[in-house]
Amino acid sequence: MERRVLLAVILSFIVLYGYQALFPPSPDQPAQQKPVQSSKTATAPNASAPAASNPAPSIQPTAPLPAESGAPQVPTRDLIVENADVRAVFTTRGAVLKSWQLKKYHDDQQHALEIIAGHAPSDSALPFTLATDDAAISALLASAGFSVNETTTPDGTWQATFDYSDASGLKAQKVFSIARAKPYVINVTASVSRGGNAMPVTLRWGPALGSGFTVKSRTYNPPPQPIFFKDGKVTRITPDKIPAQPAHEGTFGFAGVDDHYFLTAVVKPGNPIRAQYAPVDVTIAEHPEGAHYVDWSARFPSNVTAHYFAGPKDFDVLASVDGDLVRSIDFGMFAWLVVPLLRSLKWVNGYVGNYGWSLIILTILINLAMFPLRHKSVVSMRKMQEIQPEMKAIQDRYKNLKMSDPARGKMNQEMMELYKSRGVNPASGCVPMLLTLPVLFAFYSMLSVAIELRGAPFILQIHDLSARDPLYIWPVLMGVTMFVQQKMTPTGGMDPTQQKMMTFIMPIMMTTMFMWAASGLVIYWTVSNVWGIAQQMITNKLIGPATVRTVRPPAERQMKGVKNVGGGKTTQAKERNS
Repeated sequence: MERRVLLAVILSFIVLYGYQALFPPSPDQPAQQKPVQSSKTATAPNASAPAASNPAPSIQPTAPLPAESGAPQVPTRDLIVENADVRAVFTTRGAVLKSWQLKKYHDDQQHALEIIAGHAPSDSALPFTLATDDAAISALLASAGFSVNETTTPDGTWQATFDYSDASGLKAQKVFSIARAKPYVINVTASVSRGGNAMPVTLRWGPALGSGFTVKSRTYNPPPQPIFFKDGKVTRITPDKIPAQPAHEGTFGFAGVDDHYFLTAVVKPGNPIRAQYAPVDVTIAEHPEGAHYVDWSARFPSNVTAHYFAGPKDFDVLASVDGDLVRSIDFGMFAWLVVPLLRSLKWVNGYVGNYGWSLIILTILINLAMFPLRHKSVVSMRKMQEIQPEMKAIQDRYKNLKMSDPARGKMNQEMMELYKSRGVNPASGCVPMLLTLPVLFAFYSMLSVAIELRGAPFILQIHDLSARDPLYIWPVLMGVTMFVQQKMTPTGGMDPTQQKMMTFIMPIMMTTMFMWAASGLVIYWTVSNVWGIAQQMITNKLIGPATVRTVRPPAERQMKGVKNVGGGKTTQAKERNS
């Protein structure tokens, strides 16, 4: 019975993993409904770069205003800010961010990863474009030339103040600062006034995030999607749901756009804001599926004082910015276990220096910790296997009775007496295995979202632990080791169909699914199988060979206790003849 429970648990995991691999879980959807907003489709210029890379953004600041507009003509100037983690380019035309490259992360061309949309339509807004409720003023500010004052403090904090004013009394100011200690955070203050009256301010980020392409070689790699943290809950909105829910208002812990590994968001704005989203689908001849972005902005009721994060969804980096920002990483229901596992992996890697070997070492340590549970499970399964002939004999005596027949209660009673006499607990085989499942699911979640594995090489053909094995060597090894492990595992009297399922069909199914899984996950599973094989050999040696019990046929058991009387006659025969 417990083998059937174990089979059900394993098959449940197969279904869960297969479903998540083929159909990533739908993010939570907020209840409010907004009018439908159509997607923006355009052909991006200069979009001939390889699919997974993100070239320098083709978006350009709006052309400067003609001289007769009355706006002061200021020569366009680019400001380059560079530190160990980021290379940023600001421009005085519109006082916006033109480029934001993450130097420690690379695209498939091994160039520094560009966060700003590289394939977006050329007329799209660039990050920190100022807008107001007046369309004419918004257009003017987007194309205006700002004067700038740039400084760097002794502690390495860069700051630039952008100012604009004209004869109509319109004034605008933006102040950006980037601290060396928090290189992925852009501190922003912004204000717009006319005739001395402050106006509500909208800071547009424009299309996000990165190249706009989804890497198909990874098991779970969602496209850019809106994300926000409000009222203690993280909400993600799939791109197809954006037109029905384009705007969200309130006090947010953070709000922006994320994809699998990166995030752009405003963090802990002091006042309630309105976050606005719109899908942007770009047609690219060289890429049949096109590029997909989410245009987003934040409307502030008055002058802006905000912190924007644009960087990797690295747990430690996010935690250093704000404790709630780590919620942008989708660890799933086992987050309480995933975080310690992730910290352990990073700790091991601090000594090893290779995440592939670190993963193997951590797998061994975890399996070593779970050795007693698995040993107990195997011992219990062995005991169940030993009494299977007696269990089958009991079942055969009642096999012709219907399930509703009260007499079948005697069968259960005999089975319980057999368990008691042999010291077997039918649940003790599956319970220890069930206790190990949270670790398995947590490991799966960690390897699915950990940015540490993105682009992390191992050995030979494995150049990215977050992507599939290009030669499928590890999935095949996983299938072979799983087959060997199943052959060594006590069957516990399993019927032939179940035994065939466990021994042959399940390894084939798992191998097929793991062909496209992250190589890091396959390596973990393979090492666990090898450990299981070794543990099975150790357990078999400790408990010795299985005891073979011979069960007498039913007729022989019925004659037990009946004494023969002279002439070979039974007592009952003698009584009939007397």
